[in-house]
Amino acid sequence: MRRWQDLARTYWAVALTIVVGLAGIGLWLGGAGAAMSWLFGVYAIAIAVWQAVGMVRQLLRGNVGLDVLAITAIVATVVVGEYVAALVVVLMLTGGDALEDYANHRAKRELDALLSRAPQRAHRVEGDDIVDVPVGDVRVGDELLVRPSELVPVDAVLVSGSTSMDESSLTGESLPVDKHPGDELLSGSVNGPVAVTVRAASAAADSQYQRIVALVSEASASRAPVVRLADRYAVPFTAFSLALGAVAWAVSGDPVRFAEVLVLATPCPLLIAAPVAFLGGMSRASRNGIIVKGGGVLEQLARVRTAVFDKTGTLTRGTPEVDEVRPEAGFDADGLLQLVASAEQYSSHVLASAMIRAAKARGLEPDEAADAREEATNGVVATIAGRRVAVGKLAFVQGLAPEATAAPIAPSQLAVYVAVDGRFAGSVLARDEVRPEAAATLAALHGLGVREVRMLTGDAEPTARHIAGELGIDRVRAGCLPADKVQEVQEIAERPVVMVGDGVNDAPVLAAADVGIALGAKGTTAASESADVVVLVDDLSRVAKAVRIGHDTVRIALQSIWIGIAVSVGLMSVAAFGVIPATVGAVLQEVVDLVAILAALRAIGGRADARAGAAPAWDDARAPLDVASARAERG
Repeated sequence: MRRWQDLARTYWAVALTIVVGLAGIGLWLGGAGAAMSWLFGVYAIAIAVWQAVGMVRQLLRGNVGLDVLAITAIVATVVVGEYVAALVVVLMLTGGDALEDYANHRAKRELDALLSRAPQRAHRVEGDDIVDVPVGDVRVGDELLVRPSELVPVDAVLVSGSTSMDESSLTGESLPVDKHPGDELLSGSVNGPVAVTVRAASAAADSQYQRIVALVSEASASRAPVVRLADRYAVPFTAFSLALGAVAWAVSGDPVRFAEVLVLATPCPLLIAAPVAFLGGMSRASRNGIIVKGGGVLEQLARVRTAVFDKTGTLTRGTPEVDEVRPEAGFDADGLLQLVASAEQYSSHVLASAMIRAAKARGLEPDEAADAREEATNGVVATIAGRRVAVGKLAFVQGLAPEATAAPIAPSQLAVYVAVDGRFAGSVLARDEVRPEAAATLAALHGLGVREVRMLTGDAEPTARHIAGELGIDRVRAGCLPADKVQEVQEIAERPVVMVGDGVNDAPVLAAADVGIALGAKGTTAASESADVVVLVDDLSRVAKAVRIGHDTVRIALQSIWIGIAVSVGLMSVAAFGVIPATVGAVLQEVVDLVAILAALRAIGGRADARAGAAPAWDDARAPLDVASARAERG
């Protein structure tokens, strides 16, 4: 009973219309047919006035809507004495709002589930006390208590006790994941049966779950251009409907024909179908680990003709391994590698972790620096044990040690150059393998209408050409700075252009492209802030998946709009010959609305994803996550 009361309060216009209808039936059964007509007529006109006020407000905001048809239909049926039909039109109109609300909630189900689970409170350890604080007050380094079955409030490191974590809402992994002291914990994970102490690794705003929530909130608040296009159908559809009704009246001489036509022109399919389809498309993307920042982005994805890719960390794995250390005279391999690792520990570049891993594998521990400075996209300079060490691109190192020369490398290798105290000290060679899914992703994009694929990278020409050759990419530009990438994308004629990257230096070009896609950004990097699409998992194939979802969503949105228009026009044409009474026509229009909504809900795509074997959302549980660093790409 409580549920019905809540529904009646939420959809009061529908409830009131039903009450008026039941009251009218009672009057008719009691022999007061004239009173029923007055009740239905007055109520219908009151609703028409209420709707007209809303329509005028929309017009003042510059929005041309379709409410004029519904209002005209109500007034026309009352004028010609079709009072029952007038009430049915009112019921259909108010019921359409309820259907739209249900459809929107159905389409946003995955988005709403994510938003509702955001951590709100944290238990901060302050000496011997436990103090409950808003999650936004947690600072990096705070010690927090996470009780059994509670959400981890921020990205953290496990300090005391082993436990198991349910990460299914983040990774899609249904089984609990065992965690031990020193392991990283993702915000939004659910603790197991043991209370544990953790140390905050990020503030709430920078933690994975909260950033995902922020991106989803931004996405769900958007409105697609195709939805505005549906609004623009208002003028021709309204003109056609009024003209058809007028012709039917003029030819037959019966004003009832005008009302019979207009009750079938109630425009709910145009008002509902496109928004529902785009919400469904964003919901489907979210379920696949892809945050799309607006329905308009889905429309752009559906029309993409050129795809541009960064190389390191995008087409390649982004986890290079050291192949060889080549010291110059006066330096030995281990000493050079230790200096490189000592400097690179202050760099956010993807190669830095490879250098540190290689040094530690040889038993070499990086030294602390007296000072360190990273030159974005070029390299890092640090003072190590009183020596000035520069590590980075050849041109960068040559600025400090002019005698530095390019190292001969294999096509799949890349080189990092080193200068010590202004003297060229040697180079370190690494190898970065092509992603196993890269070739299939490019083939899928070609199948989706992408005519040209390019690669832009800061790496050397031989390395770039080798990777491009493996993947069949013809257009390559190597040695790019961020500004070069932006210029290249802006000059592309075949548009729209999608740009895929993963690093800090990709942020400008992601913003410059028609659609920027940040790959594997986890919602924490500068790339994700400037991108239109954020792929939350480190899986290049999701790029093609995003384009496919865009195609499917736009196709379904337009199909739903035209289904509604076609059926309405067909029924209006029949009604013009007096075949469909006004009351029956009003009921049939609601069937048209329902058909359009159900057609639009196909954009949610659950069955399509199941047939395609879609992976669960955010299923990169096995990949290491470093929330403190961004993948900045020099090369």
